[in-house]
Amino acid sequence: MVGGTFILSMIVLFDRILISVAKDPVASDLSLTDKQMGWVLSVFALGYALFQTPSGYLADKYGARKILTAVVSLWSFFTALTGAVWNFGSLITVRFLFGIGEAGAFPSMARAIYNWIPIRERGIVNGINFSGGRIGAAIALPVVAWLIDITSWRMSFAILGIIGVIWAIAWYLWFHDSPSDHPKISEDELKNIKENIQEQGAASEHEKISLGKMFRSKTMLLIMGQYFSSNFTFFFCLTWLFPHLKATYNLEAVEAGFYTAAPLIFGALGNWLSGWMVDFIYRKNKWELSRKLPAIIGFSLASTGIIASIYMNEVTGAVLFISMAVFGADMTLSPSWSACVDIGKEHSGTVSGTMNMAGNLGSFFTALAFPYLLSMTGSGTPFFFVAAALNLLAIVMWLAIKPQIPLKLTKKIVI
Repeated sequence: MVGGTFILSMIVLFDRILISVAKDPVASDLSLTDKQMGWVLSVFALGYALFQTPSGYLADKYGARKILTAVVSLWSFFTALTGAVWNFGSLITVRFLFGIGEAGAFPSMARAIYNWIPIRERGIVNGINFSGGRIGAAIALPVVAWLIDITSWRMSFAILGIIGVIWAIAWYLWFHDSPSDHPKISEDELKNIKENIQEQGAASEHEKISLGKMFRSKTMLLIMGQYFSSNFTFFFCLTWLFPHLKATYNLEAVEAGFYTAAPLIFGALGNWLSGWMVDFIYRKNKWELSRKLPAIIGFSLASTGIIASIYMNEVTGAVLFISMAVFGADMTLSPSWSACVDIGKEHSGTVSGTMNMAGNLGSFFTALAFPYLLSMTGSGTPFFFVAAALNLLAIVMWLAIKPQIPLKLTKKIVI
């Protein structure tokens, strides 16, 4: 199961970063300005953010098998369709719909993790999954630049769309929502899962989580706020880092791709370290600390790296400190998603989707903030200071989060 979600994470980020690598030929063919490209990059994040909670709810109700198959097929169709756009309006529309499709990926994974993964192993599993996205994006940067060179940007979108459909078919044929329904699972593995899975909540499986109470929960709001900060930092790497490095340091496309890949590799390493820390500290019977400490360390590194990168005159130094920032930002993912499963339990898809909604509103503002601040000030420095301040604020939020206290449920208000 973890192997399947790891590969899916690679596909998610592979498809997502393609538009950034293809920015120059897309903008040239469609006669788009940088501000228009900012809207193209950000409209994905808007669609992605708005449909996080609904897609998480669907995963809770219908299971990760059906929902992941459906959403991966949907966004793969719109990935391929991106290669057929003809103007700014059609590109905006397709990228928004692509974002709606991708919205179901990680909330559905969270629901699968709740069913399959014992609580003491969730940290490393989340770390593995999110590292897959970073590795996928890192591979995509030089590979897609090469693919565009030998084919075209339009054909590149079509090829990636086909890959997604192949994964969706394989997932539906292999995965089962309940481990006990899987024909290949051993008795020992099934026993291990049943004995170590998180205890179910008091509510019946037909009871729905209240949106009103969820948004009145201090823990929920803090988790959403800190994830906004994390995504604000990371999404820069998926949108403007490639064209920023290419233009600032006069790099060729493939060369810029390799430099832009470095922070993503560091992000994967941050996910692995954080996932290991979450589980290691949890096994010491320190549930709350296992979520807080990796996140606080991560946000500290992110803020420091972002500020330091401003003062680098060479591309290598700038990329090194940006890599440090992304390493830190990605250290916050495993504790964030683990905390969502902790407090959401059988509603972990809805809860994690709501957190991811807030996070990707951060992504939406990132894609717009960089080109607009650059246009207004003539420098990228203000953007980096804003990102650093958000990371510091997230540390304060984590100090107040209580992941060991689950959200309360009600039957009266449903999604």
